[in-house]
Amino acid sequence: MTPASLVSPQALMSIRNLELRARVVVQGFWNGIHRSPYHGFSVEFTEYRQYSPGDDPRYLDWRVFARSDRYFIKKFEDETNLRCHLVTDQSRSMAFGSLSYSKAEYAATLAATLAYFLYLQGDAVGLLTFADQIREYLPARHRTGHLRHLMLALEQPASGETTDLAAPLKRIVEIVRKRGLIVLLSDFMAPIERLQPDLVALAACGHEVVVFQLLDPAELSFNFTTASMFQDMESGRTVFIDPAAARKDYASKLQAHCAALRSLCQKLGIACHRFSTQRPLELALFDFLRERMQRRGKFQATGRKAMKQQTATAGVR
Repeated sequence: MTPASLVSPQALMSIRNLELRARVVVQGFWNGIHRSPYHGFSVEFTEYRQYSPGDDPRYLDWRVFARSDRYFIKKFEDETNLRCHLVTDQSRSMAFGSLSYSKAEYAATLAATLAYFLYLQGDAVGLLTFADQIREYLPARHRTGHLRHLMLALEQPASGETTDLAAPLKRIVEIVRKRGLIVLLSDFMAPIERLQPDLVALAACGHEVVVFQLLDPAELSFNFTTASMFQDMESGRTVFIDPAAARKDYASKLQAHCAALRSLCQKLGIACHRFSTQRPLELALFDFLRERMQRRGKFQATGRKAMKQQTATAGVR
């Protein structure tokens, strides 16, 4: 995708309707893919998958081969139906924004984009929003009108107090029995050690988990210049800070916090993406889909290796 094909988040957020924003991002994504070196990405992800040794050659699509010189087979019904739950942070810290929009608005737009994209593919999408407690839960469905209900829930303003990730993760473990995709969208401004047991439980259930850590550019650079009173978005506590004196310590602590989250996710096999809210959402969607395709390829390769080992063992016996 080229920079010219991307919609700036500032321009996107000027669109008041959330579903329309999601449509603009998805349309821009497809247009960008077709103009880029990744042409063919959409075909691989939506209706077809690349041929792998052991697949039945009767399902090869020769018309696709004639256009791309690559072998693809049509996906079966059980391969295309996905159940995805979006777990979105609407706590007060998400209301912060040094731009013309907040982290909460960016997170809602990203969640809406993922929901819209998956819905177009025929996948079931659900939503759980939370702050200091669970706010709303919509089970994963693919029905007329369901996407609209999901968009309305995402449009709710950030509120509550502290960011409590434990409660929504426990709730997801309790109610989502079938394996599926769980997408967490938050700034993760909470102690990582409190998050660990519930992420472990979620991964142990066999869910594919994707984490989006969304941070404002000012949080990443701490580019404040004037000593002044800073207010904690969640506790309301105020403290006098000289940015020049605090910048180095702040950067070190933020880096350590983000590294701890990334390390935990890596141990659990969870995809972890950290984005500035200045990042075009088409790129966020692209990273999400590329990660899923790469993981799928790894799982397929592991499965083929296991089958070969079983076959070899059976032959010895």
